[in-house]
Amino acid sequence: MNDSVHIGFLLFPNVTQLDLTGPAQVLSRVPQARVHLLWKTVEPVATDVGFSINPTTAFADCPRLDVLCVPGGFGVGALLDDAEVLAFLRRQGAEARYVTSVCNGALLLGAAGLIDGYRSACHWMWRQYLPRFGAIPVAERVVRDRNRLSGGGVTAGIDFGFTLAAELAGADKAKAIQLGLEYDPQPPFDCGSPEKAGASLVAQLRALQAERIRNVEAQIDQAALY
Repeated sequence: MNDSVHIGFLLFPNVTQLDLTGPAQVLSRVPQARVHLLWKTVEPVATDVGFSINPTTAFADCPRLDVLCVPGGFGVGALLDDAEVLAFLRRQGAEARYVTSVCNGALLLGAAGLIDGYRSACHWMWRQYLPRFGAIPVAERVVRDRNRLSGGGVTAGIDFGFTLAAELAGADKAKAIQLGLEYDPQPPFDCGSPEKAGASLVAQLRALQAERIRNVEAQIDQAALY
C-alpha cells in the first residue's frame, strides 16, 4: 500500500520562487510527503530572481496529486491562455484533496475554472481581479473555503504551508515543523500590508509595477472571457 502524500507545485518561467519554495520547504516535512515540481518538461526553469529550478516531474508523468498548488509571479500572465497548462490544472484539480494557490497564482486557478464561487486570498495588488473569474476576494493571510486553500502575497505562502501541514498531518506535527524551521518572524519594519505601509509607499510600489501589471491585466481580461 502506498501511503505517499503527493504534493505538486506548478513551476513555470518567471515564477516568484519564494511563492513555491516557502511552502515547499514546510510541506516537504509532512510525513510521507513527496513533493513534485511540475512543468511541461524537466528542463531547468528560470525564476523571477535569475536562477533556475529543475522540475522533477513532467505533466505527462505526474501522479494523481493529493495537493495541487499554483504559486504566483509575473509569469502567470503568459499561462492564462496556455491550453496545456490549464488542461493539466483542471485534470489534477478535479481529483486532488486540496486545490491551492499562493499570491497571484489564484488567478491561474481562476482561469482554469477552479475557484468559481470560492473565497480566495491573493497578493493585494492582484486581489481585485479575482471576481473576473467568479472568485470572492478576501484580504487575509490564509483563506480556506472547503478544499480550496490560498495564501496571500509571497511570504504568506509560508503561513499557508503550515496551515496545510496541519490539515495533512495534524496541528502537533505542524508545530514541530515550525519549531524545526525556527519560523518566528520579527520583521524589522511593520509595513508588510497596504494598511500598515500607508498611502505614499503603496503608491510608490504601484507606480514601480504599473507597466508590468498593465501587461498582465490585458491577459487577465482575455482569459476572463472564457
